[in-house]
Amino acid sequence: MSATSTSRVTLEVLYAIAAGALFGVGLVVSGMSQPEKVLGFLDVLGGAWDPSLAFVMVGAIGVAFFGFRAARSRATSASGAPIALPRQTGITPSLVLGAVLFGIGWGLVGLCPGPSFAAIGAGHLDVVFFVVALLGGAGLVDLVRHVASVNASRGEDA
Repeated sequence: MSATSTSRVTLEVLYAIAAGALFGVGLVVSGMSQPEKVLGFLDVLGGAWDPSLAFVMVGAIGVAFFGFRAARSRATSASGAPIALPRQTGITPSLVLGAVLFGIGWGLVGLCPGPSFAAIGAGHLDVVFFVVALLGGAGLVDLVRHVASVNASRGEDA
């Protein structure tokens, strides 16, 4: 690795750490890392609806909107790394299945991946069980996809 590529990797890591830390602080400050607050937001029909997280979501959508627009007009990131935006924009069965599973998990537990890590960082160690299940599920999906691709390359049914 050349000195230039090593410094770019270091800069990318520093940007990632700074962005992750800012994101985590935002999640904790906004209450997104508190399952009770999230479940209150999801309780639209039960009478205990807490709309405050809608403002957090609208703010996040606004930031993402401008960030993606800026990224579309650039070939490289601030650190010089190539920007690779998703190309697929259609609704697929795997997208729908993932959204349904995400929604069920979010509704049952009141957490999603980012806030769960922020909650652990904020000292809510009971969330560790959720993170272990999250990582186990992600590993299981990778395993199923790997087996399916191996079977497909052999001409077998998955």
